Amino acid sequence: MTRATRATGWGHGWAVARAVCVRGLRRVMARPILIMPTIVMPVFFVVSFTGAFSALTRIEGYGTDNVYNWMAPYAALQGAVFAGVGGAASAADDLENGFFDRLLLTPGGRFPLLAGTIGYSGVRSLIPTTAVLVVSYFGGLALPGGPVGLVSLYVATVGMAVVFCLIGLAIVYRMRTMRSMMIVQVLGFSLMFLSIGQVPIRFLDSWLHTAARVNPLTNVLRLARQGFIGDLSWSVTWPGLVAVAAMTLGAGFAAHRGLVKMAP
Repeated sequence: MTRATRATGWGHGWAVARAVCVRGLRRVMARPILIMPTIVMPVFFVVSFTGAFSALTRIEGYGTDNVYNWMAPYAALQGAVFAGVGGAASAADDLENGFFDRLLLTPGGRFPLLAGTIGYSGVRSLIPTTAVLVVSYFGGLALPGGPVGLVSLYVATVGMAVVFCLIGLAIVYRMRTMRSMMIVQVLGFSLMFLSIGQVPIRFLDSWLHTAARVNPLTNVLRLARQGFIGDLSWSVTWPGLVAVAAMTLGAGFAAHRGLVKMAP
């Protein structure tokens, strides 16, 4: 195998992706302030929502009598959205300071640059999810679905981080500015609030019911929440996994296309 082949093979691509991911994590460790909003906002959501909506658990059909079991997965997914936006923001920062031009000159394809950034976002999402669970545990969080319920939650949150990182990258590669992250944040907030975050879909009516029914994040929330309000069910799991996969493929195609079109 020649040196040129080794420089463009799978091993080299994996090394580049890992280096990009590790670089992002080291940046967070060196500047913890970068991760603070990703932790503070979801914790704020779980505290404020459990206080504001606690009376709803007494209504028949709400799904649980423990408000933390309903709100914690929702807040964790919010944190995952922030984690994904943060991953895309790191690429935006590299674009603005000129470092990304050096990354584009890396031998081999450009997919490892994309993979490294989404890997960083996925790992980053573990922090707010865990923080929400710890805070909610002291508030009375229960897990009737057992440990598999935690797996379902983490799969959903990592998936959402990857999705919104890819959406952010698709926009960043086109606009090449940190200010474009506002678009992704607004999109994330809108999709989360137009879902079953606060109340079950049967409690919604008119256009809110329609929006929640067609919103793919509704199925992702069901995937994340199922272990906290009962036993896991494949009929709930597979729509959530399909929603995550479909959004990942769509956003990934757009992000990769934008990255390929960028001049070195």
